Amino acid sequence: MPYGYNGRILHVDLTIGNLHVEEPPESFYRKYLGGSALNMYYLLTQMPPLADPLGPDNILALSVGVTTGAPISGQSRMTSTAKSPLTGAIGDAQGGGFFPAEMKFAGFDAFIIKGQAPEPVYLWVNDGHYELRQAGHLWGKITGEVEAILQAELGDKNIEVAQIGPAGENLVRYAAIISMSNRANGRTGMGAVMGSKKLKAVVVRGKAGKKNFSVADKEGVIRLPRHGVKISPDPFVTGLGKYGTAGSTGAQHAVGGLPTNNFNSGIFEGWEAIDGPTMYDTILKGADEDKQDLRGRDTCYSCTIRCKRVVEIKDGPYPVDPHYGGPEYETTSTFGNYCGVDDLAAVAYANQLCNQYGLDTISCGATIAWAMECFENGKITLAETGGLELKFGNAEVMVLLTELIAKGQGFGQLLGLGSAAAAELIGRGTDAYLITSHKQEAPAHMPQLKSSLSIIYATNPFGADHQSSEHDPAYEHEYDYYAQRLKLLDLDQPQPKRSLTPEKIRFARQTQYLYSALDSVNVCQFVYGPAWHLYGPEELRQMIASVTGWDISLEEIMTVGERRLNMMRAFNAREGIDREQDKLPEKMFKKALKGGPSDGFKVDEAEFEAALDEYYRQNGWDVETGIPMRHKLEALDLAWVADDLGL
Repeated sequence: MPYGYNGRILHVDLTIGNLHVEEPPESFYRKYLGGSALNMYYLLTQMPPLADPLGPDNILALSVGVTTGAPISGQSRMTSTAKSPLTGAIGDAQGGGFFPAEMKFAGFDAFIIKGQAPEPVYLWVNDGHYELRQAGHLWGKITGEVEAILQAELGDKNIEVAQIGPAGENLVRYAAIISMSNRANGRTGMGAVMGSKKLKAVVVRGKAGKKNFSVADKEGVIRLPRHGVKISPDPFVTGLGKYGTAGSTGAQHAVGGLPTNNFNSGIFEGWEAIDGPTMYDTILKGADEDKQDLRGRDTCYSCTIRCKRVVEIKDGPYPVDPHYGGPEYETTSTFGNYCGVDDLAAVAYANQLCNQYGLDTISCGATIAWAMECFENGKITLAETGGLELKFGNAEVMVLLTELIAKGQGFGQLLGLGSAAAAELIGRGTDAYLITSHKQEAPAHMPQLKSSLSIIYATNPFGADHQSSEHDPAYEHEYDYYAQRLKLLDLDQPQPKRSLTPEKIRFARQTQYLYSALDSVNVCQFVYGPAWHLYGPEELRQMIASVTGWDISLEEIMTVGERRLNMMRAFNAREGIDREQDKLPEKMFKKALKGGPSDGFKVDEAEFEAALDEYYRQNGWDVETGIPMRHKLEALDLAWVADDLGL
């Protein structure tokens, strides 16, 4: 019998309403581990090239990993993968909470969904049983309402729902998939793919599956939480739990790395008003009560860190319901410093709108910031905005635009296409203000300071992403806690700040393989990534071995990460995407940052291009095209992918 995973994958054809179960062999699970790598197998083998991202041929794969559901921190993650309607390239997004574990307990490791339903439907999976049900009565409703209706309809308050809100129905190109009304598979527009398929929700319940869930080595699984208890007093762990990811706002500002006014500066005068400690002291749920460090903190299944924010605002213009969670660092940044807004209540309310309507907070806030800079430079007019003054610092307009985008109304309808597509339609030099790579808006970490991110943002198959590799400070200081874990990745030569040496490129590449593997095993990068203290690469290996019973090495795990990355690059090659699209926005080369420690910083274009060549060479990709070469694909047991590409 398999340990940890079910050995069952549900295939759904929405066009004809057909559902059937596949039972892959153990070798399949060991080769891909689950999550993103598993999803890529189905997209490459079952989706025709050049499929319309919003058409019936696009495949939406939702999967968990071989360890999902185990009683240990950081394992409850679900990956959604499809061709992105935002970028036209591969799309990929992870989300946490309780849905992933419940999906595993419901009896399946993945749902492979194709076609388009003639009318809105939802997929109901209950203890191994599955069916499509009508969802017309749910269409148009926000996430909290849908959850309540389905709980009553199915007679179970413990169901888990992964759904789209009205933004996904309206095909906003960066619409998200939302679970628990506050956890998002946010990036690359996976919610729009669901909306195009008329799939309102996937609902799972697994009473028997949870009871029968088994691991190969129970004592081995128990040892890791014991290890975590010893580490959990570490300030990195306690700080993440107490203040959430927004606790890093002050540190980013201090080094000049807090993107402000659409990446024009790395410092923000109003940073303290929107940081993690301020959130903790003011709007975190229970902030007026003596509950110490556990107040306003939610968690994912079986995780001890409890880093998820829960905020509540009862009065004022921006009331926030704690059911919709609270903002993290990327969200406080994109709606806050990106837009020059220092109103925490407005930022929290914009976050709530995104969770109610189903929007990626990063692309939404960044697209609004882009529009603000265009407006302030006379590239967008009042006539086009419907009379809205899109000026940095205007919290009211930031909130209103978020709602208009979600509803597909007014100027929000254009912004719902994403900033790159909007710039193409508007013209007039608006592309000079973009902060996109592969048409995806950049998250709140700056390549002008973190040099290796310039290469990762430009080359990452699904666009600019901050969770696809480790960041430069991990290899620019001889921090003991970093060094011991990086040595496991054969990284023991710390590099100068803001460098793009071959060794820094190797650091970016090696950690990219690890993060790629984490998204295939489907574990939380804040728990198992090198920079966060609870666990590291060796504990990841021990966890997989204990759950599955496999004698697995870290090298084998890293190979899965490399395999997944190459499969994504191969998918993009099929879609006509190659080195020509591996770019940073012009702004990062031509416009120096202003103010603070990063004053005058920009990305050196010649150094970037040389580093890009080096990155391709180290990966075994063609330097001219950026496409994986046949010998590399064969070494990763992907000869069939090379054949498909005609290599």
